[in-house]
Amino acid sequence: MNIPRVGTGFDVHAFADPQSGREMWLAGLFWPGVTGLEGHSDADVAAHAACDAIFAAAGLGDVGKHFGTCEPTWAGAPGATLLEEAARRVRAAGFEIGNISIQVVGNAPKVGSRRAESERVLSEACGAPVNVAGTTTDGLGLTGRNEGVAAIATALVVAVGDDESDDQTVTVTEEFPRRDHAADDDFPTADDFGRGFGQ
Repeated sequence: MNIPRVGTGFDVHAFADPQSGREMWLAGLFWPGVTGLEGHSDADVAAHAACDAIFAAAGLGDVGKHFGTCEPTWAGAPGATLLEEAARRVRAAGFEIGNISIQVVGNAPKVGSRRAESERVLSEACGAPVNVAGTTTDGLGLTGRNEGVAAIATALVVAVGDDESDDQTVTVTEEFPRRDHAADDDFPTADDFGRGFGQ
């Protein structure tokens, strides 16, 4: 049996200077009238976190390894494009993507207002179901201070083809000899540790 594998991803970007004209792309969508996020690509934290999650689940590293800032090819690339390419690489490594769940953390834009649209775009990009949700930190941290937007993602992938079970054998070794639990008199008490634990 091929055992499902789970990965998590995280990304955060600061807001650009409002005078920069930087566009806001988040969760695969363009958000008119909202100052964009600074970044090498389009700084779509939701899509980037999703990439990280599927890479992690497949054991393929992270976004920085695949789409690093030293790679001019990905400069300004849409997050949905990166997710599509990440999914292609995960499948090329022998995995199928079960689903991805993304939580966007920030005060604005409100992803819940366009949830269905976002889920459709990102699902089409990776070829698997994607769930998108949003939350805030109630004024705490950089997102609470409106300094940026963050996203957390979880993904499930399953190896396809040959059964992985032979490669997933768990060997348990005993570092210490077994103790006879019947010998209660030998069991250490609080007195053995200076009149009690936590004192």
